[in-house]
Amino acid sequence: MASLTEFFYSDATETLKGISHKNSLLKRNIIAYMAVNGECTLSELTKELHISVPTMTKLVQELVDENIVNDLGKVETPGGRRPNIFGLANSAIYFAGVNVGRDFMGYVITDLQNNIVLEQTDTDFELQDRPQCLEKICSNIERFIAGCGIDRGKILGMGVCIAGRVNPETGRSYKYFTSSEESLCDIFARRTGIRVLLENDTRARCYAEYSCGKSKDESNVLYLHLGRGVAIGIVNDGKLYYGKSGFAGEFGHIPFFDNEIICSCGKKGCLETEVSGVAIEEKMIDKLRSGVNSILRDKFDRGESIHIDDIISAAKNDDNLSIELIEEAGEKVGRAVAFLINTFNPETVIVGGNLAAAGDYVMLPLKSATNKYSLNLVYKDTKFRLSKMNESASAWGAAMLIRNKIIGL
Repeated sequence: MASLTEFFYSDATETLKGISHKNSLLKRNIIAYMAVNGECTLSELTKELHISVPTMTKLVQELVDENIVNDLGKVETPGGRRPNIFGLANSAIYFAGVNVGRDFMGYVITDLQNNIVLEQTDTDFELQDRPQCLEKICSNIERFIAGCGIDRGKILGMGVCIAGRVNPETGRSYKYFTSSEESLCDIFARRTGIRVLLENDTRARCYAEYSCGKSKDESNVLYLHLGRGVAIGIVNDGKLYYGKSGFAGEFGHIPFFDNEIICSCGKKGCLETEVSGVAIEEKMIDKLRSGVNSILRDKFDRGESIHIDDIISAAKNDDNLSIELIEEAGEKVGRAVAFLINTFNPETVIVGGNLAAAGDYVMLPLKSATNKYSLNLVYKDTKFRLSKMNESASAWGAAMLIRNKIIGL
């Protein structure tokens, strides 16, 4: 094998060209099986992948020699000959994940089993739709890859996620940096020399939430992201749902309200205009300006900006105005979630984003309104839980998705 890159990047759809190409495809299938099912014996591999015992023995031994698979020795059996068990050598191959957030950039390096081996956050960043910002994103990514301590030849792919409408097939963002003829995916790949997948941040986080927090019988999950905007990720039958152009999940721009508030998308009455972090911040400022009392009064009087995290912190310190605004948002979101679960009938709804930190202040009114406005049978079938993942979740999900694409899952 010349290199890991050549091994994994050969096109699985092209016509087989000799035994070496066929064997490369079979090896990728072996790696994919181990990535999903964990350690296994040659007998299990031959049965599941329908490959003859001699061929399987030869291919697995080659993978051991190439330091991609470990021979873990004999496995205990009730009687008879004890077979060897094999598992992936996680230190042979790595993947990078990058989250381009609104006010930070997050980075992870993961191994073949999706374990995070390195995690970093850069808070000296603000996402702006300007060429200078794109250059900073590229420079930050290059600096992270160069300083991560992993041989670049072992990093087989990088997933990059960003807010807004993203089409992973074209590798383009349709909200940021749209003037370039070159796609964002191609720009990042050219700058780093690594294969890149571009993904929406909420969808990437949804995949991380589903993959790392699911119970064994969950295959239909909705991830509701309540941050400065509102969006959803959809897992349908164990797979992320993209829609025709990769834009599925723009839940915050459904016109739920008959108001005159102009949304960031340019339309009026969107869900985001009433329940997003930005909407709650604006409501808090309006209340303070009108003289309503709050422990955030001093911060407002000093002319300092008030962030949704400040409001959540105030609520946890028994600030009535903050509690009222969060509960109001939770009730309105619950009505919208009733629409979602009536439509998708999911097993689980996971709530994440800034507002998830409000805990019961948002979840109790959300679940109460969902129960009130959804079909009873559907509501009873749906579990709700708060996300327990940190800010690295989106980058982690992006790394998982490029890993799946490269090894053929």
